Amino acid sequence: MKKHLSIGLSAFAVAALLSGCAGGGGTATTTSSAAAATSAPASSAPASSAPASAAELMVADSKLGKIVVDGKGMSVYYFTKDTKDSGTSACTGGCLAAWPPVFTTSATPSVEGVTGTLGTITTPDGKKQVTINGMPIYYYAKDKAAGDITGQDVNKVWYLVAPSGEMITTAPAS
Repeated sequence: MKKHLSIGLSAFAVAALLSGCAGGGGTATTTSSAAAATSAPASSAPASSAPASAAELMVADSKLGKIVVDGKGMSVYYFTKDTKDSGTSACTGGCLAAWPPVFTTSATPSVEGVTGTLGTITTPDGKKQVTINGMPIYYYAKDKAAGDITGQDVNKVWYLVAPSGEMITTAPAS
């Protein structure tokens, strides 16, 4: 019971923090590896936590091929309305409830198998949103478990990220 309550309270805290997020700020690009925690979306954060030395982003297999996931196996997505290297996110307001940003606390997010160029942009509230090849990345709130890719091709503007940083635009088979 206490574990469920603390997870619920943590989820509420993350949701409250995300509700004020919008794009903005500068951009920093990195390719080195330092460990830090990545914020998973409140609705899909698995109960287990990765060790502090775990990669923030890594590669996993999916029915659409190899994709980028966080340290807990949650898929990450690009939003086609974002502009590469703009230093901002086009996902604001209600968009953020369905598509929470992937945050880092490190200037150099750690990766395993991801060959795209990692960086960060600073959100208006001062958080660091992770970017790959200059594009902000997001979770999909309806992805409930590691390996879920239910956000792929949503509204023809949300797409999974390949390890190279390319956008995977293939629609999943029905």
